[in-house]
Amino acid sequence: MTKYLQILIIFALTLIVLLTSYAEEAVWADLNLQMAELYQQGKYDEAVSVGERALEVAEETFGPDDPKVATSQNNLATLYRIQGRYSEAESLYKKALSIKERTLGPNHPKVATAANNLAGLYRVQGKYSKAEPLYQRALKIREESLPPDHPDLGQSLNNLALLYKIQGKYSEAEVLYKRALMIWENSLGPNDPNVATVLENMAELYKKLNENDKAAELESRARKIRRASQQ
Repeated sequence: MTKYLQILIIFALTLIVLLTSYAEEAVWADLNLQMAELYQQGKYDEAVSVGERALEVAEETFGPDDPKVATSQNNLATLYRIQGRYSEAESLYKKALSIKERTLGPNHPKVATAANNLAGLYRVQGKYSKAEPLYQRALKIREESLPPDHPDLGQSLNNLALLYKIQGKYSEAEVLYKRALMIWENSLGPNDPNVATVLENMAELYKKLNENDKAAELESRARKIRRASQQ
């Protein structure tokens, strides 16, 4: 066999591997799209089946420690959480967080996202002592790695404030809500639905504090934003 023929064979085999990998990645991407569509339609059982298949494909195609596997784990965990399958969701959220920590480093913004998702699960379950340090970690990572007006930073502030409000830490919650409102107004615009969300959350807080005039003002503004977004 000539050297030239050997090179051609190696090139052909490499091309086959690349094409196969590309095809498998396309299958994974298509499954994710199907899952998202089923989720939007409220067909959660069907979405779970597709999500489980997407996770299998990701693990077989990319390997157990690839960030795409973490993406599939996170997506499936979110579906499990919606169905009330909390223990299964927790396991997947933890695995996704671990993969992102190993592959991206402990202070990457995607690690903050994974920590935020796990914290949200604990909050829904009333496990506030577990949720709080995760929300705080996500906020710290985003403060240190993202621009000061990044929408994700607003999300962390709003989420931690919501937890503080539930715990009765009203003064701490108010400070965080105000920061979240300012960030979302600056980054997303004053009429974005996220702005309405934080206004509604702040209104609930002021009701707890018996500051009903403030609450009514914020609720009125939130309603205007909601109506405008539906037109």
